[in-house]
Amino acid sequence: MIDIQNWLHLFCAALTKLFENRVWFVGLQGSYGRNEATDESDIDVVVILDTLQPKDITRYRDMLETLPCREKICGFLSGKEELLSWEPADLFQFYYDTAPIQGSLCCLLNRIDRTAVQRAVYIGVCNIYHACVHNAVHERSPEILQGLYKSARFVIQALCFLQTGNYCKEKSVLQQAVQPAEQKILDAEKLLKTSPVIVEKQFDEYAEFLFLWAQKQIIAIDGTEI
Repeated sequence: MIDIQNWLHLFCAALTKLFENRVWFVGLQGSYGRNEATDESDIDVVVILDTLQPKDITRYRDMLETLPCREKICGFLSGKEELLSWEPADLFQFYYDTAPIQGSLCCLLNRIDRTAVQRAVYIGVCNIYHACVHNAVHERSPEILQGLYKSARFVIQALCFLQTGNYCKEKSVLQQAVQPAEQKILDAEKLLKTSPVIVEKQFDEYAEFLFLWAQKQIIAIDGTEI
């Protein structure tokens, strides 16, 4: 598995050489950010510059080509002002799922209130509902369904935050904090990731359960003020 601390040292050195004092924030998301990485994990890195111009995107891409494990590098690149003006519902997940490496995102907390978290849940389940129907009718793709279960985990994190006030970043902690229906979704996400042949054999069962869960959440949220 990748020595993430050594990789981050190389990454930050290359980033500083390229952009000098223009780097406002660097962070790590995904399984490496949660300390749950495996050999298959991507390196999901966040970089926020003072401003972001088209030429910066090209220069950043070229820099990544010089680093080890290029095929595993993904993540988020943005300018500071854009991030500070971002949709608050998106900022909720972004803030809590990002482990700081350089700088701080604490200023984002001013925009992440309860309404933003409710919107994160509402937008999330609406998107899952739509994608479930589209996939069932037009694609019937196990890979898409697996991705939808991953998306559902992010929604469940927001639901749990609304109910408890705690953000459960690690999957094992989240599993213990949620209701049985959400536990079943988390179990399914793990199973579908490690045993993809199962979803091919039981596609309709898993697709139907996720659809009905999203449907229920949409109807429940519609009765609340967002």
